[in-house]
Amino acid sequence: MSKPRQLRLGAFMRPVSIHTGAWRYPGAYPDANFNFGHLRRFAKTLERGRFDAYFMADHLAVLNMPLDALKRSHTVTSFEPFTLLSALAAVTDHIGLVATGSTTFDDPYHIARRFASLDHISGGRAGWNIVTTSNPDAALNFGLEDHMEHAERYARAREFYDVVTGLWDSFADDAFIRDVHRGIYFDPDKMHVLGHKGKYLSVRGPLNIARPVQGWPVIVQAGASDAGRQLAAETAEVVFAAGSVIVNARRFYADVKGRMQKVGRNPEHLKILPGALVVVGDSVDEAREKRARLDGLVHYANAIASLSIALGHDASGFDPDGPLPAIPESNASKSGRDRVIELTRRENLNVRQIAQRLGGYGGLAFVGTPSTIADEMEEWLVSEASDGFNIMFPYLPEGLDDFVDRVVPELQRRGIFRRDYEGQTLRENLGLPRPENRFFPRVVR
Repeated sequence: MSKPRQLRLGAFMRPVSIHTGAWRYPGAYPDANFNFGHLRRFAKTLERGRFDAYFMADHLAVLNMPLDALKRSHTVTSFEPFTLLSALAAVTDHIGLVATGSTTFDDPYHIARRFASLDHISGGRAGWNIVTTSNPDAALNFGLEDHMEHAERYARAREFYDVVTGLWDSFADDAFIRDVHRGIYFDPDKMHVLGHKGKYLSVRGPLNIARPVQGWPVIVQAGASDAGRQLAAETAEVVFAAGSVIVNARRFYADVKGRMQKVGRNPEHLKILPGALVVVGDSVDEAREKRARLDGLVHYANAIASLSIALGHDASGFDPDGPLPAIPESNASKSGRDRVIELTRRENLNVRQIAQRLGGYGGLAFVGTPSTIADEMEEWLVSEASDGFNIMFPYLPEGLDDFVDRVVPELQRRGIFRRDYEGQTLRENLGLPRPENRFFPRVVR
């Protein structure tokens, strides 16, 4: 009898919760974003729950929203990801450590070196979330007046990926011989100078650090536009997906995995993990009451600001009780805009309703008992709508503890989630192969 498909679970820590009311919920830690003691406890709890990865999203600017909304948002600031994840690597043993690295405002050499360092420090648990930053205020922090166009950002990202992975392959796995008697530290014949000169980037190399433990840190990607899907099909090993309707999720899953086959990649070597807010109660009604209480903590100023960000268009002048007007395309995230329009049409929401939904969290949510939540997760898994989920906790520590202590045992009882880690590295735990070094392939004897 074959083993049932296994859920993969990441924890979306932004750095602790994406919901803008989370920090105000009774019993929550309002200072969690900058309290390392709390963050260390969260990471250790996630590891006890056998989570695959601690996923740290990042921003390169204070969120672009009006000050009246900004002053109420706990997602406005957070630790720099590499600093925090390096510290968490020292107090954990198995959980993956995934950080955002922008292909728009960073340089490939910096990205390659930071992730290689994190992979070595953690013993092979690093992951790189490739993003093409779309926040217009981020451009101003890097001496630019505006972003590259959407298509250009993705074209640069594709070249950026080639350069970073090429830099990770600068040395053969056995290049560092460290022969004390002969006084030879590494073999020069096992070092490759990249010498990349492309449309967007010029990088000589080699990288001044040994090849990462995993060969390459795990590649994570989150774009849902056509360009984002194609980039995922060509490069990604984990996709942080969005959406709330299972039938649409199945289409996305089939589309991206189908594109992988067309470019010669094994679809099993990509794990699609939609973000999912999970609220646990002793009954479905209690869980819904918790969600309603949480959403009630979101101020309308934050709600309309969240809608503006999602649309890439200022929504502050919209009639709160009227329908969402026609929204022209912009240079912001196209998939975010499309999801809002689709949700508004599907549920016939007015501006106030859609804003309030987005002001808290407007995506996929499982709200119920451990059993009903497991039912829904299992349906997504077995019907190939996802390979697992990137869990968003409604408030911490209670929301995290509820999931680990109540939902995880139910998933384990059903045989769809691990009771122990399969290996030591993030790749081993996700069931992903270690990539060959393109410049120093293994010799098959």
